[in-house]
Amino acid sequence: MADVRDMYMAHAAMREFGLLPQLVRDVRSGDTRRAEVVGAHAELLCLILHMHHEGEDLLLWPRLQERGGAEAAAVVPTMEAQHHAIERAHDTVVGLLPVWRATGRGGEELAVALDGLYDALVEHMALEEREILPLAEKYVTADEWKGLGEHGMSKAPKKALPLAFGIAMYEADPAVVKAVLAHAPLPARLLMPVIGPRLYAKHAKRVHGTATPPRSTALVR
Repeated sequence: MADVRDMYMAHAAMREFGLLPQLVRDVRSGDTRRAEVVGAHAELLCLILHMHHEGEDLLLWPRLQERGGAEAAAVVPTMEAQHHAIERAHDTVVGLLPVWRATGRGGEELAVALDGLYDALVEHMALEEREILPLAEKYVTADEWKGLGEHGMSKAPKKALPLAFGIAMYEADPAVVKAVLAHAPLPARLLMPVIGPRLYAKHAKRVHGTATPPRSTALVR
C-alpha cells in the first residue's frame, strides 16, 4: 500500500509560503528588481501548490470516497472545501503578483493575501496529516500513490523540477528522498540528491539572503 512519507516532505516545502508575506513587505516600494526575484519565487510556489492539489482532487479524493466508507465520508468533504478555499486564496495571490512584480507597488495587499493563503494551508495540511494520510495507507495502493506525484511532475515545466525537488529536499529525511527517487531514471537517482540541494541553496540565498532559511517547524502558526 501507499508509503505516505513523501507527503510530509511536500508539506514542509509548502510551508515556505509562510516566509513570503514578510519577503514581500521587505521590498521597498518601486524596487522592481527585488520584486521580480521575490515574485518569481512566489509564482513557483503557487505553481507547485496548484499542481499538488489538482492531483489530490483528481486522483486521491475519489478513491478514498469509493473505498473508505464512513471514515472517508467524515473528512473528505472537508478536505475538498478547504481546497476550494485555498484555490480562491491562491487565485487572489496570482492575480496580484504580475502588477507587483512589474512595479514594486501594492505590496501590502499582496502580503495580506499571502497571509490568508498560508493560514488556509496550515489548517489544511494539519488535518490532512492527521486524518487523510492514515486512510491513504489503508485504501490507496503504492502504484496509485506514485501516480499522484507523477501527475504534478507531468504538469510542471521541466526546467522547474530540479529546483522544486530541491525545495522539497531541504527538510526531507534522506530515506524518503531515496524512496521517492527509487523509480526515477538512473541519472535522476544519481544527480538529483546533489543538484537539488545546490540549486535550492543558490536560489534561497538570492531570495532569502541565506542558503538556510527558517525551517517549517519555525513557521507553523
